[in-house]
Amino acid sequence: MENTIEISINGKSFRLNRGIKASDTLKESGLYKDSIIAVKVNGNLSDLSEPLEEDCTLEPIDINSPEGEEILRHSASHIMAQAVIHIFGDVKYAIGPAIEDGFYYDFDLEHKFTPEDLSKIEEEMQRITSEDLRFEKRVLSKDEAITFFAEKGQDYKVEIIKDIVEDSVAIYTQGDFVDLCRGPHIPSTGYLKNFKLLSLAGAYWRGDERNKMLQRIYGTAFATKEGLEGYLNFLEEAKRRDHRRIGKELDLFSINEDLGPGLILWHPKGAMIRKVIEDFWREEHVKRGYQLVNTPHIARVEVWKTSGHWDFYRENMFSPMEVDKGAYMVKPMNCPFHIMIYKSQTRSYRELPIRYAELGTVYRYEKAGVLHGLLRVRGFTQDDAHLFVQPEYLEEEIMSVVEFARFMITTFGFDKYNVYLSTRPEKYVGTIENWELATNSLSAALETLKIDYKVDPGEGVFYGPKIDIKLVDAIRREWQGPTIQVDFNLPERFDVTYVGQDGREHRPIMIHRVVLGSLERFFGTLIEQYAGAFPLWLSPVQVKVVPVTNKHIEYANSVRKILLEAGIRIEVDDRNEKVNAKIRDAELEKVPYILVVGDKEILDHSVSVRKRKEGNLGPMPLDTFLEMIRGKISRKVID
Repeated sequence: MENTIEISINGKSFRLNRGIKASDTLKESGLYKDSIIAVKVNGNLSDLSEPLEEDCTLEPIDINSPEGEEILRHSASHIMAQAVIHIFGDVKYAIGPAIEDGFYYDFDLEHKFTPEDLSKIEEEMQRITSEDLRFEKRVLSKDEAITFFAEKGQDYKVEIIKDIVEDSVAIYTQGDFVDLCRGPHIPSTGYLKNFKLLSLAGAYWRGDERNKMLQRIYGTAFATKEGLEGYLNFLEEAKRRDHRRIGKELDLFSINEDLGPGLILWHPKGAMIRKVIEDFWREEHVKRGYQLVNTPHIARVEVWKTSGHWDFYRENMFSPMEVDKGAYMVKPMNCPFHIMIYKSQTRSYRELPIRYAELGTVYRYEKAGVLHGLLRVRGFTQDDAHLFVQPEYLEEEIMSVVEFARFMITTFGFDKYNVYLSTRPEKYVGTIENWELATNSLSAALETLKIDYKVDPGEGVFYGPKIDIKLVDAIRREWQGPTIQVDFNLPERFDVTYVGQDGREHRPIMIHRVVLGSLERFFGTLIEQYAGAFPLWLSPVQVKVVPVTNKHIEYANSVRKILLEAGIRIEVDDRNEKVNAKIRDAELEKVPYILVVGDKEILDHSVSVRKRKEGNLGPMPLDTFLEMIRGKISRKVID
């Protein structure tokens, strides 16, 4: 065996001694920088301290790169675990991965963490980083590792090791802390300079509610101080926009635990916004040749067995109920119902495409731990449609749906969005051939429309691939929006046919689609997009009239009557309060326009106009004001 090996870095080759460390290789080649924290060896991540034994290609990983920050965050979770043990002593530690923009670690200990504990843990982490302890890797056999962690009483590590199929495992040590880990890690704790512990949560071991509830600490870490500060500012802005807080402040919706978690109560103002959305939704569907339908909330279990939901989606369905000695289930989907409407009579190719649309309320069992305001619920209304299409017109119909979806979301102010093509999951029904046909039809439609997209492997639904359009909001977060799914399988399972030009029966292809998503989730997205300051056309109260004194209330009510008859959503604040207090309260309610009326306005038959965010616009004839806002409402102006 030769004593040297050939190492390629950035297209240049170096012949160096076998067993040389990756860090020394970079130094020898003149490519080493202090910001390099790891390497890729033949495409595989590795520590800088790893010896190189064979010819290879080496790629430096900078701490400022996405991969570098992920390594930094994973290392931060180890340092946090070390700090927790230093402070609290007898602690069992479970898992501590890097996640998007941060990290967490799950702990099992008697002490219940408090927000005050996070500051103490941060201080200890700062002390550990100041010691600049090296991350040192060792490889043990499975038996050695099991013995090692069993002697330390680390039961969770022992359980993880037993599930590993390889014969050996890696452990990492920094100072007095040892953890099971594949790595790689930053060279030493001193590389962690910009971090913050964020929050506490509970987490069942391995995500199974039958297991013990552990205590989770979330944190974040960045390569630079500017990166950390920017992210913390982002979190503050996200907190300011939180739909749960705004929903309560603006009296839009609530969730009552006595009724049950994940079930939404729409208050009058929230229900008014929902009505505006629904009216617009129906109008646009009718314009595009959709037929509106309504369907029941329950169906026989046999329907869900035929559809495949019983086998592939059962964990997300509520348990059956007995009705007339038969088993029924509340619906998790609307598709079988629309199929039954289609099958209620013989269909001809001349009728196709048939497009059924429904604002259909469905029910899905979500675990309590994942319920989140309007965004993850158990009962919601899906802006659903199912299209029955001749195979030769499939791509054309997909393009039409994509364009419809883009029209809808941009009308609501979502000008930025990302498009994903979600492909076949591990559990699926149907043939590979049909899956490929469906996937190719979706991709061809996107390419014809010249829409950039990314492939999202394995994220299709069990009966077909789909296009996912994810909305990007005002602070650059992604939200699930429209989806378009191609389905060969349900038409086969329910024996759906049409009579073709040849007089024979043929199988249509079914498209499932939503152009907004669930109304609950979309409403939550709207709240956070606008921080509760909805566009004029969506606002539950579009105009608030503020009389200067009680003697001006009569004129204020006459203004209200005129605008109300013109279709404007308007209120009069006739409380016995000072005018400035009324204006302040209307601004807190995020009303788009405030009309102040006093002696001068009565004399001139005018209103003094204040606009949200812009302040005083001055006096304006009432007719002029009405014409202006009616124009903005009809154009659905976003301002």
